[in-house]
Amino acid sequence: MSSPHEMAPRATMMQTVVGPDERLALLTAMIRVRRIEERIAKEYPRGQMRCPVHLSIGQEAAAVGACAVLRRHDKITSTHRCHAHYLAKGGDLQAMIAELHGRASGCCGGRGGSMHLFDDDAGVVASVPIVGGNVPLGVGLALAAKQRRDGSVAAVFFGDGALEEGVVHESANLAATLRLPVVFVLENNLYSVYTRLEQRQPPRSMSRFADAHGMPAMEIDGNDVLSVRGAMLHAVTRARRGDGPSLLVAHTYRQLEHCGPADDDHLGYRPAGELSRWAARCPIQRLCNEMLEHDEIDESALDTIEATIAREIDEAFVAALAAPFPAAHTIAEAIHA
Repeated sequence: MSSPHEMAPRATMMQTVVGPDERLALLTAMIRVRRIEERIAKEYPRGQMRCPVHLSIGQEAAAVGACAVLRRHDKITSTHRCHAHYLAKGGDLQAMIAELHGRASGCCGGRGGSMHLFDDDAGVVASVPIVGGNVPLGVGLALAAKQRRDGSVAAVFFGDGALEEGVVHESANLAATLRLPVVFVLENNLYSVYTRLEQRQPPRSMSRFADAHGMPAMEIDGNDVLSVRGAMLHAVTRARRGDGPSLLVAHTYRQLEHCGPADDDHLGYRPAGELSRWAARCPIQRLCNEMLEHDEIDESALDTIEATIAREIDEAFVAALAAPFPAAHTIAEAIHA
């Protein structure tokens, strides 16, 4: 039997009408994120990427669906598991791969690694490995947007583990009090490292977090990109018109280990059969099957998408490995700045 935490009883369907072109864009974005992370997992054992990597294979719909309705000047903050958010928001792939390799052409000059992705042009303001540490930054961005009256919103991504951090509650309280244009996107993948949710929290709807802070909440199937997009559109529209923050709880699942490129099902911390059940709910395959069924795409088009993405990834890795490492003096300057 599934855990009550796997899909809370208040979960709602928030799909909106999405045309074939946008469905294709959503599918392509998810495939792109998946293939990039699969390539990172393949290359990581070669020892060229010296930073830890936290992959989000299986969680692509949450990032892609949420970022699909954001404008370029809208801001996001992310976590240690940030690749999908960075890519879905339009972050530069070559700068990301170079950063993972510690090269000077990386998005943080090669000094931040996988957990510190940044692209100001794309609105990716910060990725923070401290659990919950990115949440007040996102609320600050929303406060700045309200003061500027520029119509932008902030989206803050965090996991179920961050819900246990005091700074997250403090940030939500401030956002609700000041009616800030921010959307809190909680990606519930059931685990904080190796500890299951029911070992850390009572069996309750996570939307009660929003109840406590006076904001609306939507619980959604985080492996259904159309549901995520629909809920996010509702929350973002609400924020833009000045109605304050919202919480989205996207129930999803990471398929690989907490940190690293490998499968870890043999460790025994996942209940038997849980990984295979969630893998069967793959967000990419679900949308792909639906589009194939409705003749919105065919195998030839899928092959073209895959080939285009493969070339882009190849170019990014070639460029990263050809780029220089940051000069020693720039590293010293950064340390003492």
